[in-house]
Amino acid sequence: MAALLVVSNELTEGVRPEAILPAVALLSHELRSAPADTSALTESAKADVVVIDGRTQLANARMICQLFVSSGITLPLLLVVTEGGLAAISGDWGIADLILDGAGPAEFDARIRLMLSTNPSDGLIQGGGILIDEAAYSARLGELPLDLTYTEFELLKYLVMHPGRVFSREHLLADVWGYDYFGGTRTVDVHIRRLRAKLGPEHEALIGTVRNVGYRFSP
Repeated sequence: MAALLVVSNELTEGVRPEAILPAVALLSHELRSAPADTSALTESAKADVVVIDGRTQLANARMICQLFVSSGITLPLLLVVTEGGLAAISGDWGIADLILDGAGPAEFDARIRLMLSTNPSDGLIQGGGILIDEAAYSARLGELPLDLTYTEFELLKYLVMHPGRVFSREHLLADVWGYDYFGGTRTVDVHIRRLRAKLGPEHEALIGTVRNVGYRFSP
């Protein structure tokens, strides 16, 4: 089951996300929604696929697609358009796939599964010059081994696995430390600071701070 984020101009007060794209709502995937503005970037932190509603305001949908791309967020974008909007779509939109608004649940599901399909993992995670070997529980920056504690390793691995995605401190606590952790969010800041120190001055910017939101890995 995937986590879907539906981004739409139709999302107004009193309108449930299920009413925007009923075919998507019939799928077994987890469904969340966000308005078609910059808040969608933050909401995408918990998503696997972003479904962008371009049926009525195509120009704004294009802007949102390009906003995701320029922000470094690498989530697959599935654009929903009418047949009349097909002529406006080009490569600079940055979408992974598009689908016509009349498509049924089966087609939506097939396209989502294809976007999420990957080759079997060899246990190696790479990004920004960092190579993480899950099996050996080791991390390298170029040819330099990184001497990390268990939590530092897990935090770095989590960030590298989700390049460009912005995570709040609360989200990192829940996914890296676990829901049973009772410490405060300050521990996230401490570990981020230690990771940056171990990456060194030339590479510390790989872990960026998004003011008033949290952190993201920017390869």
